[in-house]
Amino acid sequence: MSLIRIAMWSGPRNISTAMMRSWENRRDTVVIDEPFYGPFLAASGENHPLKKEVIAAQGADYRAVIDGLLAPQADSINIFYQKHMAHHMLDMNFVKNHLIVPFKHAFLIRNPKDVVRSYVRKYPYITAEALGYSRQVSIFNMVKNHIGHNPPVVESVDVLNQPKATLEKLCQALNVTFDDAMLSWPTGYRDSDGVWASHWYNRVIESTGFKPYQEKDTPLTPAEAKVAQACQDDYQLLRAFRL
Repeated sequence: MSLIRIAMWSGPRNISTAMMRSWENRRDTVVIDEPFYGPFLAASGENHPLKKEVIAAQGADYRAVIDGLLAPQADSINIFYQKHMAHHMLDMNFVKNHLIVPFKHAFLIRNPKDVVRSYVRKYPYITAEALGYSRQVSIFNMVKNHIGHNPPVVESVDVLNQPKATLEKLCQALNVTFDDAMLSWPTGYRDSDGVWASHWYNRVIESTGFKPYQEKDTPLTPAEAKVAQACQDDYQLLRAFRL
């Protein structure tokens, strides 16, 4: 069986690490955690937590990351699952020229209001651009133009409330066999976790599976609400295509 390379395009604070845990719990799958984060931090000048450590671990060269994503895997591995943040891709021409053809693509989305609430607890400086919705839409359209139909979109609430049904749909759309191992995983850190895990992953390291969505009623500040509203159109566009 030829290796299937899955590029999952997400934004921050969007159960993307739990989704990575889900795929990594398959015996036929290896994962990689936000491989473009180091190059993004180096190129953008963003001053995120553990910035120096991230760049030291991942480097600053976007093209070198591509080489790793296309590298061979062990014979026992059928799936190479790649967790990507859409906002890390600063050059859409680079995406078009290097990332569209070699991979199967999927998109993970979450209501911007929920993303903003979660994000500001970890990092107070928030913009619509930092949440990646517009870049998700751009990449979605590139993939659609390449494959001739809509690539799969999964809504985080659907994964949380109906994990088996939603993951079965996702696997079917990606032409891979669903595995019940995707529904639960052991607690703790992983060797595959990015070096930023100690800052961002405090909840996921305690998790053992997907738990039902619980709506938050914490009000947003006017500035936070403005950011969430700026992302709504792109979110709704993608949501219209969810599985």
